[in-house]
Amino acid sequence: MNASNGSLPPTDWTTPPLIGITTYGRDGDNKFALPAEYVDAVRRAGGMPLLVPPAEPHLDLLLAKLDGLILAGGGDLDPELYAGSPHETIYMVDPERDRSELAMARRVAADGKPTLGICRGAQVINVALGGTLIEHLPDVVGHDVIHRILPPEEPAKHGVQVDAASRLAAILQSDHVVPTSWHHQAMRRVADGLTVVAWASDGTVEAAELAGHPWLLAVQWHPEMTAAHDPTQQRLFDA
Repeated sequence: MNASNGSLPPTDWTTPPLIGITTYGRDGDNKFALPAEYVDAVRRAGGMPLLVPPAEPHLDLLLAKLDGLILAGGGDLDPELYAGSPHETIYMVDPERDRSELAMARRVAADGKPTLGICRGAQVINVALGGTLIEHLPDVVGHDVIHRILPPEEPAKHGVQVDAASRLAAILQSDHVVPTSWHHQAMRRVADGLTVVAWASDGTVEAAELAGHPWLLAVQWHPEMTAAHDPTQQRLFDA
């Protein structure tokens, strides 16, 4: 049967994977938002993006429908969540978003849902599993490596060494990358179960994997910002 004799055209029954992407919290106009680069990267990978704003009341039902989850970047976690200290540089603390994403991170870690944590999302994963954060990197590692440029006219870039035996290196097809960096915090005490698989030259943790999980990666950089023209970073979404 074909369209030329009046029949229906063939149907493609292939359903693209449904990938949830967390959004920023409510802004001053009571709107949720997310940079389009996240959506674009998922679409290039053949996925169907679904934006997930904070405080979803049917979280378990939603996660059951998703084929994968991206915990996106954004503002800082409340330091009280990891027994941290207040710091004048901490910004955009959003209790509603914190609660929602910590709950999501714990669920996907437990149920094996494929998950990518990006920048803040990597920190959410670490805190959700019992780790802590460095409140302000320059206070600990100095300024030899620039992790964030202020004022934010453009993102920073610096080298990252990747464990050649890691899943991350296999995905990136490289053990050294120079990604886009836009953060002033990072993992301090790495949560039990997480394995550090990438570092900056100043010792900052740049990526971690969850042992025993089918696919959970946390990267401190922003792959979505360069994925459109950098195949190495796009591979994190393709995988």
